[in-house]
Amino acid sequence: MVKDFHIKNMVCDRCIKVLEDELFKANISLLDIELGRLRLNINEKEQLNKLIEILERNGFALITSTEDKLTEKVKIELIKLMDELPLKIDGKLSDFLANKLQRDYSKISKMFSITEGITIEKYFIKLRIEKVKELIQTPDYNFTEISQLLDYSNVNHLSKQFKSETGMSLSDYKDGQKNFRNPLDKIV
Repeated sequence: MVKDFHIKNMVCDRCIKVLEDELFKANISLLDIELGRLRLNINEKEQLNKLIEILERNGFALITSTEDKLTEKVKIELIKLMDELPLKIDGKLSDFLANKLQRDYSKISKMFSITEGITIEKYFIKLRIEKVKELIQTPDYNFTEISQLLDYSNVNHLSKQFKSETGMSLSDYKDGQKNFRNPLDKIV
């Protein structure tokens, strides 16, 4: 029987690769895969149990509620948005998400806040800060260029937000010897 499954914590191409490999090894017929979703031809309760075991072993989880599915879709859209620099949002973030998810933003926002305990805007700030950390660790960009890539109004805005979120200045983070980045599936 062909069935779609919604998956929590699939945040990158490596997540897709891991699940492709694991499902192949388990002899579960994968028809389609994208961030947050699998389409499988699954016939037995035994295969379903194996799927759940694979997901849990690799840090993923099966999503069953409508609320959690919507929340995960918001996260995936925002993570995908962060993958293409310079960051381009035509208009407001709320309009972007309403358009992508084909839903009223107020409902999306309310559901996200209830399920995650944080607003979409605050979650997006956290994602941007993690991207800043990633870009700081490469020698390709200075702080001004990073602020432009991530659509900050200016480097001072980036600097204040970074300090507020991390407790460190941009320079202190860059000069530090440790990597204080958070995995994208752990942001909340």
